[in-house]
Amino acid sequence: MRWVRSPDARSSGVRSPDERSDGVRSGDVWTGDVRLAVVEEGDPDDPTIVLVHGYPDTHRVWDEVAARLRDRFHVVRYDVRGAGASTAPRGRDHYHLDRLTADLAAVLEAVGKPRVHLVGHDWGAIQGWDAVARPGLRERVASFTCFGGPGPGQFGRFLRHGRRREVAAQLARSWYIGVFQFPVLPELAWRTVLPWVFERTLRFAEGLEPRPGHPAATLREDAAHGVQLYRANTLTGRPAAEPYVDVPVQLVECLRDPFVTPALLRSQVRGVTRLWHRRADAGHWAQRGAPDLIARMIGEFAEHIEGGEAARSLRGAKVAQGRKAFADRLVVVTGAGSGIGRATARAFAAHGAEVICADLDAEAARHAADDIAEDLGGTAHAAHLDVADAARMEEFARDVRSRYGVPDIVVNNAGNVVAGGFLDHTLEDWHRAVDVNLWGVIHGCRLFAAQMVERGEGGHIVNIASLGAFTPSRALPAYSVAKAGVKMLSDCLRAELAGHGIGVSAICPGFVSTSIACNATYVGTASRKLSEEAVRRRGYPPERVAAHILRAVHRNEAVVPVNLEGKIGYALSRISPTVVRGLARLAAFPGNPRIPR
Repeated sequence: MRWVRSPDARSSGVRSPDERSDGVRSGDVWTGDVRLAVVEEGDPDDPTIVLVHGYPDTHRVWDEVAARLRDRFHVVRYDVRGAGASTAPRGRDHYHLDRLTADLAAVLEAVGKPRVHLVGHDWGAIQGWDAVARPGLRERVASFTCFGGPGPGQFGRFLRHGRRREVAAQLARSWYIGVFQFPVLPELAWRTVLPWVFERTLRFAEGLEPRPGHPAATLREDAAHGVQLYRANTLTGRPAAEPYVDVPVQLVECLRDPFVTPALLRSQVRGVTRLWHRRADAGHWAQRGAPDLIARMIGEFAEHIEGGEAARSLRGAKVAQGRKAFADRLVVVTGAGSGIGRATARAFAAHGAEVICADLDAEAARHAADDIAEDLGGTAHAAHLDVADAARMEEFARDVRSRYGVPDIVVNNAGNVVAGGFLDHTLEDWHRAVDVNLWGVIHGCRLFAAQMVERGEGGHIVNIASLGAFTPSRALPAYSVAKAGVKMLSDCLRAELAGHGIGVSAICPGFVSTSIACNATYVGTASRKLSEEAVRRRGYPPERVAAHILRAVHRNEAVVPVNLEGKIGYALSRISPTVVRGLARLAAFPGNPRIPR
């Protein structure tokens, strides 16, 4: 790094960089009267990443991420003015965004590279948004990754034009901005009780244990000085117009951030010509809580901008006008050889997804995948799969991950039917119904949810239940019990995985024109002919169910009853279970069990 100082600096000189035993080199960069303490690590010949911290942190908050990046990148960090070992000027005017951006420009000049990859967190992100919109500085930025902080222009527009409920939710999370406008009291609080509160917030809200460097030993002074950031910059109104940003931007949405709402993050897409929106299963201090994930995201983005092939999750995160809703998403559909599964696989492929068509009938799975390629020009792969076989499901999940990556969406659709009275069901009939309809879903949820959680970028699981999940039937006891289990499993899993950004939807179709009645097992007096005729006359195509599935994923809906009988049955089950139980006596009679889905 070429250590420099501003021409008008009043310092007598620039301290030569010192190198520690761990390879971290430190030195000073001057901008005006302010000395910035800068550290660098990694090979200077590698692409440079500049990490800018937020409030009330220092550059040490990036320790874990920097350690994971320095083997591939030249990593530069610095204490912003008022923090750590940098100068803390007096007066709010010294903390205006213009001054902060000038500091960043001085560091970039010291780096000596034509362009760098900029990463900002919290107030570092606010500075970054301002920098990439400024002519003369944005040309120095090859890419910008931000999390935990909005752009000043986007924030102001959101407060002025956002939905009232969303604005109110964000203001409730940003209450401290108003408190910091008071004189003296915030500084007094930071020099007394607030460090104790801050440490416990990290420990209990974020699950982070304090370690050397974070919180910094200078926290009391840093936080007191940094209050001027909020006083000097009116984020609600600067600038009046939204910036035009042509720099590639990676917006990381931290799913457990208590300070920034998803609605505010969504508002930042305006004016950005090249945007990638990714989700991270992390809190506000994601660089500490999920350093592997954050380092991977930063590295993948920088490498892609440098000309490397985009990682799958990065391709799927690209936001562009006219881009298909599920472009570059990886979708797994079981039971994709026919009926709802086949229609769902085609629907996702038509909206840009890469689909894995899995089915017990290997030939049907292959035909489904081939048809997607030939009819839709999409990308699809076939897999032979018995969802009731736990060992085969584990092998399938491992194979999907190693060959294609972690799926973004999994549709557990495979199912079968045993129709007839309870006393006519054998133990084998029960195993046949429960092993596929319930255990198959359990296997799919367990294996792929674990992959999604480990990846840390969210996802969605769709479980195909049935009208029978909430409306009892004397003709379908095993099927209804299994589907009721699927719905309850979905509710339980949705509650557990919500904190990881993974949605779970239970789709509950009524009678659908598929081959399920033809392939059903009939016991006792149940009639195959009458059942097939009833489903045929209903005339509800599986493509309409597929449309409900895609909508459920897009909107993250919990329970989706499909078609008229499904909606009526679901409503009655909630309003009057007694009526539903009474109708169960009439819903089927000897020789004519009607099969939902």
